[in-house]
Amino acid sequence: MPAPRRLVVEADGGSRGNPGPAGYGAVVLDPLDTATLAEAAEYIGVATNNVAEYRGLIAGLKAVRDLFPDTPVQVRVRMDSKLVVEQMSGRWKIKHPDMKPLAEEAARILPASSVTYEWIPRAENKHADRLANEAMDAGRWGEQWDPGASTADVETTRTRVLHEQQPPSGPPGDAAAGAAKVRAALAAARPATAAPQADSADAPQVGWGSAPDLGAPATFVLLRHGETALTPEKRFSGSGGSDPELSATGRQQAARAAEAFAARGTVQEIVSSPLRRCRETAEAVAGRLGLEVRIEDGLRETDFGAWEGLTFAEVRERHGADLTAWLASPDVAPTGGGESFAEVAERVSAARDRLIALHAGRTALLVTHVTPIKTLVRLALGAPPESLFRMELSPASVSTVAYYADGNPSLRLLNDTSHLR
Repeated sequence: MPAPRRLVVEADGGSRGNPGPAGYGAVVLDPLDTATLAEAAEYIGVATNNVAEYRGLIAGLKAVRDLFPDTPVQVRVRMDSKLVVEQMSGRWKIKHPDMKPLAEEAARILPASSVTYEWIPRAENKHADRLANEAMDAGRWGEQWDPGASTADVETTRTRVLHEQQPPSGPPGDAAAGAAKVRAALAAARPATAAPQADSADAPQVGWGSAPDLGAPATFVLLRHGETALTPEKRFSGSGGSDPELSATGRQQAARAAEAFAARGTVQEIVSSPLRRCRETAEAVAGRLGLEVRIEDGLRETDFGAWEGLTFAEVRERHGADLTAWLASPDVAPTGGGESFAEVAERVSAARDRLIALHAGRTALLVTHVTPIKTLVRLALGAPPESLFRMELSPASVSTVAYYADGNPSLRLLNDTSHLR
């Protein structure tokens, strides 16, 4: 039996509304020289991001099967959808009813032993991303994607031309001939005199606050958890206390937030504090969006030590001197071995940096607490520690910070509760 032909499939999907007008893109590459062997893209009507991403995967795998119907293959799928990669790898359960048939269809196309999955940052998935956007752009005008008008492969044109001038790589015979035929057809479909067009995503932005050449930021939508029984009484409730669940009001707030995010259609990942009230809030949103929840310990609330469960007045009565010192300095911890604000800031900063690296160019919902959200806002603004006491954050409120590639953050929103009204 001949050695398997090694291939790379890069796939992506998008929805402008989630659900909204959606499309996918997929490309089959020769890993030896990154030559493009096949492209696929399609406008699929109204769908969610996740459905579009699965459809992109299916199209990429089918393109491999059509290219090499009688040749064993070894395919490495590269996608920036953590959900699809983890579900198809078998590490995450598939809970959403819309995802199960798509995952099953993808699994049937090629033998499971011949396909592996790898998550990549969005910046490394530009070819498939552009194809998906071309498909959505075409759909906006009531048309379908035209491979002859595509510019998604501009960055690899030179590599492909060099590849065409050399003998085909891989095993001789039908597989190589089939790949060469597809490449020739793709080349013929593109006008030889067409000048490369600039990718709109890379074009300099115009206007106040624009950030040319920095690409899409990592955008953190910061959702404070819904109410617990302790919230209306304004009791200290941190990571060292009873870990309360959401109250009936809190569950209603989480449901309203979930509906708002579904209508907005921008959230691509969900990350939560490990504490119960945040996990319950995050799961309400995840269930509505068909996403998984990732836990980040760095997003937990401050440990308030001996003050856990007490009101501010009760702390002042019992631990007045400690409270005064705590209010005066970010380096002072609450009574009984809690965390200082300086310690929390260090922990939250480390979590922020990890999450920025994981979600570059993506929009992630971070479900967390008052102190971590205020800390992220304070650090984004370069404000002093005492600014923590000058911000109001309501239960289930939304704030947003974007982080650009040059390290500069931008505060977009603070304490929005319009979805609760």
